[in-house]
Amino acid sequence: MSTNIETVSPQLSISPQLKIDDISNLVELGIEVVVCNRLASEHAYDDIQQQVEGLGLEFIAIPFKPGEMSQADVFKFRQILASSKRVHAYCGSGNRSKQLWEHANQMPDDSSAPSGQGTTQYDVLIVGAGSAGIATACSIAKRDSQLSIAIIDAAEYHYYQPGWTMVGGGIFDANSTRRTTKSVIPKGVTWVKRSVVSFAPQQNTVQLDDSSSLGYTQLVVAPGLTLNWQGIEGLEETLGKNGVTSNYRYDLAPYTWQLVQNLKRGKAIFTQPPMPIKCAGAPQKALYLSADYWLKNSALADIDIEFYNSGGVLFGVPAYVPALQAYIDKYRAKLNFMQTLVKVDGASQLAWFVNADGETTETSFDFLHVCPPQIAPDFVSQSELADSAGWLEVDQHTLQHARFSNVWGVGDVMNTPNAKTMAAARKQAPVVAQNIVNQVSGNASLVSYDGYGSCPLTVERGKIILAEFGYGGKLLPTFPAWLNDGTKPTKLAWLLKASMLPFVYWNAMLKGREWFARPK
Repeated sequence: MSTNIETVSPQLSISPQLKIDDISNLVELGIEVVVCNRLASEHAYDDIQQQVEGLGLEFIAIPFKPGEMSQADVFKFRQILASSKRVHAYCGSGNRSKQLWEHANQMPDDSSAPSGQGTTQYDVLIVGAGSAGIATACSIAKRDSQLSIAIIDAAEYHYYQPGWTMVGGGIFDANSTRRTTKSVIPKGVTWVKRSVVSFAPQQNTVQLDDSSSLGYTQLVVAPGLTLNWQGIEGLEETLGKNGVTSNYRYDLAPYTWQLVQNLKRGKAIFTQPPMPIKCAGAPQKALYLSADYWLKNSALADIDIEFYNSGGVLFGVPAYVPALQAYIDKYRAKLNFMQTLVKVDGASQLAWFVNADGETTETSFDFLHVCPPQIAPDFVSQSELADSAGWLEVDQHTLQHARFSNVWGVGDVMNTPNAKTMAAARKQAPVVAQNIVNQVSGNASLVSYDGYGSCPLTVERGKIILAEFGYGGKLLPTFPAWLNDGTKPTKLAWLLKASMLPFVYWNAMLKGREWFARPK
């Protein structure tokens, strides 16, 4: 082999990172199972896995960071060794794999589960009690009430996040966007108030933060995404003060409105990070509502507005750009494309941006609305369910996992190329629900998701551009053009956003009523 290997027992060998050319040699050595202990973010293992499985070997990922091996990792590896198959494990240097073997050898022979307890089993296990998870649970229960369903989430509260833009614009009260998680758990569904730390899809189990595990027949992964505030130097320590705010947090959206009302002159900066992010229109919604207030209160002439966008266009679907550009012009906002916020000094009210060439520019501000960079949760990105970028790897139409047929995705955590919006989750939940019920009943047919997403762009108080589109930027309007032309600002779209959608969310989407969302 071109990679050095070490035989640590008659059953096990270990090595640093494998190369493609090494795989055929493993077959000659009698290896039957290859175990990867590297994170996908360190070194994508898709090519290795494909080559291993192509030669008839089994490939299993037990990824963990150096020094962060869990009891669940050890238990899973011990189960592999208990099969008596010849195993080869690898990581970056071989050290993680060797430590994993040493811990597995020290585990008592009668160990059964990481917590020393049995594994509770459910027909359907859902990770995440956000919009996607609750809606999916309701839709499954409506289709088959006999299935045992559990939702895992440690959060005390459930939020209607699309309302936070309106909170930042002085239209909604923050309290109206929050309810207890307990109150939205569907009847007959078990709420497991814990956090997930890892997945073991070969064993059909999920490991929790109390070292216990739960088993499943079908798994739905819907934990949303992580707002990476730490990805911008100096941001966390100045959020909520020094004129720095964000509508992407429940506790900060009211501060946005406070700042908007108090700003009489100076520079207001709005930022958008690299994609993907949830609701790509939200960063500029904050701009439009703020500018509209300043215009109507005779302050806009003394306020310079700048929009810093990491991307190269105002909006990703060209049909909506002309109307949006008209409002940019109306509010005299300066557009700065291919500029990414990398550092904030709140006390000095300074911000630094990096362009596509790596050049850094510094600018002052009086008001700074930040949309943070966004990533998949660690327990997803560091699992074998993730793609090379860390997102849950699913088929973009069926939402079924690319490698595990009983694993499904819903919501922002997926690697599907749709807009990450609540409206997308509303359409995805019934698709996954129907596909799960079909699979459980032995029906091989699968329904499809068309990439639908909706972004009600609040361009001024009282008018909205209702962007509705699917995969490839195809326009997918709900209403005929004579009733509401989504490419233009309308009062009807405002009525929908301000009055109807919150009601639909709490009383339809989270209750399994699939109005305009039932899969074909």
